[in-house]
Amino acid sequence: MLISAEYTELNKKLHESLTEYGKSSGKWVQPVVDLSAKYDCVDILDYGCGKGLLKLGIGSKVKEYDPALGKLDKAPCDMVVCTDVMEHIEPDCLVDVLDDLQSLTKKVAFITVSMRPAKKTLADGRNAHLIVENAEWWLPKFMSRFKLVKFVDLGKEFLIILEAKCADDLLNS
Repeated sequence: MLISAEYTELNKKLHESLTEYGKSSGKWVQPVVDLSAKYDCVDILDYGCGKGLLKLGIGSKVKEYDPALGKLDKAPCDMVVCTDVMEHIEPDCLVDVLDDLQSLTKKVAFITVSMRPAKKTLADGRNAHLIVENAEWWLPKFMSRFKLVKFVDLGKEFLIILEAKCADDLLNS
């Protein structure tokens, strides 16, 4: 399971009540364009697209997936972008989401993860960041599914660039 029905509704309410919620992808447009060119990506999946600023900045080569907003255009793409999403995943769904990201990434993934509590609170009183862990906790989870290309510590969050593993890599991991 990628997201529960209850949590989908909580996120939908947060998107409706806060106009700035779901806009973080906008600041990553140029780095995503550059990485997409480097890997000769034909298509990009914005996984957890929120308000869709990545598609707005790049255009039609971006497919959007965000179940809380009813954006379900999810298919394997050369590049998967997942910014300010992983820390919002329900802990019981994390393995399934990581496996989903792996299955959707043909060439490269661009992922950011916050390592601090959010300033926002869900309607049920929980912090909007359901998983608050450091990079050392996150990295093995990604590296068991991808090849690490680049890690950048940005202080309160980190950025990782990951390549899809080929069949031989999967057999040897």
